[in-house]
Amino acid sequence: MYTRQEASLIRKKFWTSFGQYMRPVSGAEGDTINWLNYKTGSRHIYFRMDAGNTNASVAIELRHPEITAQEAFYEHLQQFRSLLAETTGEEWNWELHGKDEDGNTVSRVSKIVEGVNVFNQADWPVIISFLKPRIIALDEFWSTVKDGFI
Repeated sequence: MYTRQEASLIRKKFWTSFGQYMRPVSGAEGDTINWLNYKTGSRHIYFRMDAGNTNASVAIELRHPEITAQEAFYEHLQQFRSLLAETTGEEWNWELHGKDEDGNTVSRVSKIVEGVNVFNQADWPVIISFLKPRIIALDEFWSTVKDGFI
C-alpha cells in the first residue's frame, strides 16, 4: 500500500512519461497538441484519460451544469456515434447522466481497459498502448465534428 504522497508521485511520473511519449505526435490538423490537457474548444466538453489501480480509461465527458443542455449535447453527439466507432475502430460505452467522483452529473462516452494498474510500472506499456491510439482517434474524430459543438 502506498501513502497518498507516494501514490501521487507515481501517478505524476506515469503522466509525465505519457506526456513525453506523446509530445512528438501531431494532431489530426497537423498542430501541436497538449495531449494531457486536450482543448476541445467547447466549454463543457472534455477529453479525459485516467489510470488507476484496476483499469485505465479514455472518455469524452459532457459536463454542462444545466441537465437539459447536457442532454442536448449528448443527443447531438449520438448523431456521430457511427463516425466515432469508425474512427476508433471499436464501439464505446455511452452513458447519459452518470456521476463523477464528486457526485456531479456528467454524461460520457468512454472506453476502459481492465486488469491494469498504474502503480505497477510493468503495466505502463499496456496502459500507454491503450491510451495513445484512442486519444489520437478522438482528436481525429473531433477535428471532423467540432464545428457542430462550438
